[in-house]
Amino acid sequence: MLSTIHQLKLFFSLFGLWLIQSQAISAPLPVIELKIGKTVIQAEVASTPASQQLGLMYRKELATNSGMLFIFNDKAGHCFWMKNTLIPLSIAFLEDDGKIINIEEMLPQTEENHCPTRPTRFALEMNSDWFGSRKFTPGTVITGLPKLQ
Repeated sequence: MLSTIHQLKLFFSLFGLWLIQSQAISAPLPVIELKIGKTVIQAEVASTPASQQLGLMYRKELATNSGMLFIFNDKAGHCFWMKNTLIPLSIAFLEDDGKIINIEEMLPQTEENHCPTRPTRFALEMNSDWFGSRKFTPGTVITGLPKLQ
């Protein structure tokens, strides 16, 4: 039997998770159009700590040319993992000018860290092997990123 303190901790943990999920459902993220050559990407923008924490968790599918663009205020080694993420993803870490630094493949529901090879403020998640199947490699430029201060 759980003590009252443990019950309260469990309740607030579950409530916090529910709150994050319900905010994501009730308030869709803004979407911007990115391009790689002639390929158009519809990218949801995760620019707040809550949207970045939730990311693509709990989704069962992602449309072919859709993804999620993570925008951070500071240039750093922002690492990603796949806890509670149900679909395999590719992540491209980007320079401020949109040039791909490195691309990582991420397996669903794992806690392995996937990090940029140098500090960055942008990361773009797409379906698994999306970049590789199109021959987009480090050095390829993605246009349409918002300008940062």
